[in-house]
Amino acid sequence: MQISELARRADLPVATVKYYLREGLLPQGERTGATRARYDAEHLARLRLVRALLGPGGLSISAARAVLAAVDAPAGSVHEALGAAHRALPRPGSEAPEPTEARALVDRWGWQVAADSPSLHTLAGALDALRAAGFPASEEVLDRYARAAAEIADRDVADVPSSSVADAVRFVVVNTVLLEPVLLALRRLAQEDASGRRFGGG
Repeated sequence: MQISELARRADLPVATVKYYLREGLLPQGERTGATRARYDAEHLARLRLVRALLGPGGLSISAARAVLAAVDAPAGSVHEALGAAHRALPRPGSEAPEPTEARALVDRWGWQVAADSPSLHTLAGALDALRAAGFPASEEVLDRYARAAAEIADRDVADVPSSSVADAVRFVVVNTVLLEPVLLALRRLAQEDASGRRFGGG
């Protein structure tokens, strides 16, 4: 298909598709002339992924480029590839605290987590923020959330396709970026329901 057809099927302006091509988010098409190229179903799938990462996923162009690089050049094993995909996602700023407490927590839970996992810094920053607001998280609360998170993670990993490392990385990236807002929305909706049942509501 020509770029105009690719843009139409992706429901994007041609100028946006050309911008993604210039930024390296979308691979170049097969040249059919000096100013023309042919695109296929893989380009359309990639374009939809780019749109999801930049739109609902909220990633910047540079973050999306890093994530897509992990998709395009996956590491040797599925586990290594998933780690690379997670590391390509946006991480906390340089002000994130040392994750000493977070490291102790995951060790206590028996989780196998790399010492340099960016999510350790995310957890450390979140725990610091709770303390600063006067609502430190108790061990009981953290253990409860850890059990729930472990159950969700087990199900997530069980769903990862085993057809290829590239398919596995693509699945993890999309589900990490786009499914996390679903989890947050479900938690808030469940809280609303639980509050209505416990305290009464209209």
